[in-house]
Amino acid sequence: MASNGVNDKSLIVSFGEMLIDFVPTVSGVSLAEAPGFLKAPGGAPANVAIAVARLGGKSAFVGKLGDDEFGHMLAGILKENDVIASGINFDTGARTALAFVTLRADGEREFMFYRNPSADMLLRPEELNLELIRSGWWHS
Repeated sequence: MASNGVNDKSLIVSFGEMLIDFVPTVSGVSLAEAPGFLKAPGGAPANVAIAVARLGGKSAFVGKLGDDEFGHMLAGILKENDVIASGINFDTGARTALAFVTLRADGEREFMFYRNPSADMLLRPEELNLELIRSGWWHS
């Protein structure tokens, strides 16, 4: 068994971004017209990992977050949702990514990202938890 407690070929490992989405408090408006925003965890790979866990599967997330309040909040959300978080790295020199996102009245999504660059863009190969990645379902 791997040292992180994972040795199960049913494990799904998601790799990539996790960020904070700021969504308007009202629907159908542009970002500029929004009177206010609520924060929500986001990033498709992290959303997949949480969805798998909520559906009763085993999942893990591999990525990089800022060593800031948002990064630690997001890591906590993964753990609260039973996602294996041993693939997370924290960057002390970069912030967690932010995205403002809305669904306009015409049905089109509108995004505005804040990355300069953000921690998720700075993940280096030597920071990867290869043992966790190799324990995923695709590895025989």
